[in-house]
Amino acid sequence: MSASTPRFGELDELSLWRGVAEGTAGEIGAAFFDTLVRSLSAATGTYGAWVTEWRREERRLHSYSMLLGDELRPGFEYPVDGTPCEVVVEQKGELIHIPDDIISLYPDNAIVKATGAVSFMGISLQDLDGAVLGHLAVLDNRPMPPEPRLEALFRVFSARAAAELRRLRAEEQVRLREAKLARVIDGAMDAIVELDAQFRIAHANSAAGAVFGVTEAELANAAFSRFLEPDSMQKIRGLARALDARPEGRRSSWVAGGLSGRTADGSVFPAEASMSRSQDEHGQPFYTLVLRNVNERLHAERTIELLTSETEYLRSALASEKAEIGMLGESAAFVRLRSQIEEVAATDATVLVTGETGTGKELVADALHALSSRRDRRIIKVNCGAIPENLIESEFFGHEAGSYTGATRAREGRFTLADGGTLFLDEIGELPLSLQPKLLRVLQSGEFEPVGSSRTRRVSVRVIAATHKNLLSEVQAGRFREDLYYRLAVFPLEVPSLRERREDIPLLARAFTKRIAARMGKSLEPPSDFTLARLADYDWPGNVRELINVIERAVITARGGTIDLGRSLGDLTPAPAVTGATAPASAATHTLLTLDDLRALEKKNLALALERAGGVIAGASGAAALLGMKPSTLRSRLQALGIQVPTK
Repeated sequence: MSASTPRFGELDELSLWRGVAEGTAGEIGAAFFDTLVRSLSAATGTYGAWVTEWRREERRLHSYSMLLGDELRPGFEYPVDGTPCEVVVEQKGELIHIPDDIISLYPDNAIVKATGAVSFMGISLQDLDGAVLGHLAVLDNRPMPPEPRLEALFRVFSARAAAELRRLRAEEQVRLREAKLARVIDGAMDAIVELDAQFRIAHANSAAGAVFGVTEAELANAAFSRFLEPDSMQKIRGLARALDARPEGRRSSWVAGGLSGRTADGSVFPAEASMSRSQDEHGQPFYTLVLRNVNERLHAERTIELLTSETEYLRSALASEKAEIGMLGESAAFVRLRSQIEEVAATDATVLVTGETGTGKELVADALHALSSRRDRRIIKVNCGAIPENLIESEFFGHEAGSYTGATRAREGRFTLADGGTLFLDEIGELPLSLQPKLLRVLQSGEFEPVGSSRTRRVSVRVIAATHKNLLSEVQAGRFREDLYYRLAVFPLEVPSLRERREDIPLLARAFTKRIAARMGKSLEPPSDFTLARLADYDWPGNVRELINVIERAVITARGGTIDLGRSLGDLTPAPAVTGATAPASAATHTLLTLDDLRALEKKNLALALERAGGVIAGASGAAALLGMKPSTLRSRLQALGIQVPTK
């Protein structure tokens, strides 16, 4: 500042306020700040003035405009620490005024040194929430005595600067939001099309180009009628008129009944869409359509449904007991069943599995599938008794969208899911008479129609059915079709009850104990001979399923490394008739045994095991394996009990 430059005190008040008004009127952005610092320096008669942005994380001030002497220094940046500006940004809203001898307070500050500054005044610029956006400051190489009019003038300039900073901040936020919105729109899977008042395309996202089979450039300013069937375009015009008449806040709607879109190659596709109305700053209407090719969605939904169903069936299969455990048994009845399974598994013959509840009919179906040529495909399982009668046809054969109330989308049936694999129909005796002819047709020809469709589907499915009922009695009672019975019973398999295979109970009990204990993270000894005798003495109306439940309860209550049958078998009563070969009479459920009784029982059980193993102790079919103990342990017990091993 030259010596002839008037000081603030030498200017009349009218000139000061005129300078504020004239100096900052009509400017925004960079031009505004350049004009502001020039006007501020001139109005206050100071050497320099500047306005900055506060970068809190870096603790730096970045100048929007800085005037020192007659030179503008745009983009000047400096660390705030150790400067008079540090106090300004930390003391929000307070006017910081150092009237004289600033060098004694900041002897090392580069700006103070370079300009020969003597005095300083600054104030922070704040957002509406009080956050510091930056600051405004002046300095001079002469003293700047306190002067109310000077401070008032400085606050006027700071208010103008803060307003512009807030405008810039809001403008930046709008720009960022618009950029984000553009990314969302362009990244959307649905086609988004903005139409002007003449229904020409003002803007479209990349998905719209993919839906209509054209590039984004081809969509720009094109007539939207090019991409819709005439009746659909008429529907859009009518909906636009309806939206025009609605009040603000209600100018959006689904397009009832959907639209018929047309791709660049002339293909027509069904689409669902919504439409909304807005207007620009001149009041001109714009219509935004969000549109989706329904064929693509239905295909995707069917694929997801197929994969989901497959996952559910696989999960269900994994959750069930493994076939190799459930199919354990060395009794004559069970060996005969396994032989029959091996005979029929390699064929595509329909199998009817019969037997009491809990005998393991589902495990027989698993074994048949695992040994068949279809083992690399799925086995789909349906419990015919668990599906409501009005839904079972749809469950079997699938349905089309709208085929009945609640059928909002098409769905594949179990026969389609099992195509190439095996379909297990459990509780086939519960199948309604009305559906039996349709099942018979599929078994005979492999053909069916989904509910609500005239399209015939053909599948290759191997059917295994199971029931605990006497189907011949059901036929005689008129509840089951005779022709369907004979079509199902091409190869009947009867699963023996546990009462018919009592000699398998020890083997099953040991296997279930080991598996259930491992699942629960417990380390348990195999069931004792006394425990096995108690299990063999029971009638097992619930068969293998009941045995598994009893063992699981015993494992849960196990203490000290051994299973506890006290709570599991406490209510079980012995079978009405039990032979000594199967369950020793001395092991009756409620009989109190002495030590001698237990010793005699163990001796008899070990002798029986040796007899069944033909005197062989070790090996897969030896007595030790039958008893679930090590050969060395068995030899020790035989010696202790004085049992002679038979010689061949």
